[in-house]
Amino acid sequence: MKACILIPIYNNKDTIEAVVAEVRAFSLPIVIVNDGSDAMTHTVLDAISGEDVEVVHLAQNGGKGMAVKTGLVHAHRKGFTHALQIDADGQHRAQDIPKFLTAAEAEPEALVLGCPVFSDDVPAARLHGRKLSVWLVWLQTMSRAIRDPLFGFRVYPLQAAVGVIDRYLIGNRMDFDPEIAVKLYWVGCPVVNIHSPVRYPEGGLSSFRMVRDNIRITLMHTRLVLGMIPRLPRLLGRKKPVS
Repeated sequence: MKACILIPIYNNKDTIEAVVAEVRAFSLPIVIVNDGSDAMTHTVLDAISGEDVEVVHLAQNGGKGMAVKTGLVHAHRKGFTHALQIDADGQHRAQDIPKFLTAAEAEPEALVLGCPVFSDDVPAARLHGRKLSVWLVWLQTMSRAIRDPLFGFRVYPLQAAVGVIDRYLIGNRMDFDPEIAVKLYWVGCPVVNIHSPVRYPEGGLSSFRMVRDNIRITLMHTRLVLGMIPRLPRLLGRKKPVS
């Protein structure tokens, strides 16, 4: 297995240095995809780029999904077999990276998904919305294999992921994470789930836009339910191991 770490970034100038410092401890090449960030973020990225950190710049903001797609295709072209995605805002626990990589090495064809462990003070609205998305994904896959489709801490098997990106239309913004997980499952990709705590750094920047992104996610779920219907016989006949 030849893995790299993939970090999409949009204006996370205050957190990216700490995230890179944490992930550098695992001695893996790092690919940062700058999704049209501001000049101050450019300056920070220039300072941290080096032999082990490659920064790919997008000319304008295309959304998190566009940044991740760009990074996955780029990593695949460079000969990597797997990419571990971690967010630039510091919410993901980098100390859990070895657990994700071990799972990917044990089952190289699997999509390794983080399953978030929330603290007691997580807003109830966030949990309720998440539960609805999880239920819809179970419907779209006819399986409970995907425990959380929204968490951006995950390992992609690059051959399968790039194949799905080339074959299907997949959202470019906050709809990307759940949509590619469902479509990877549709093409037969196994799923492994790894529990990992979520943290909310003080002053952290979120790219989620409540109205706009919720509309996108609703439209995405509608497309996926419609796409599930012709696949129903195959999905029902598929064995559904859950890890």
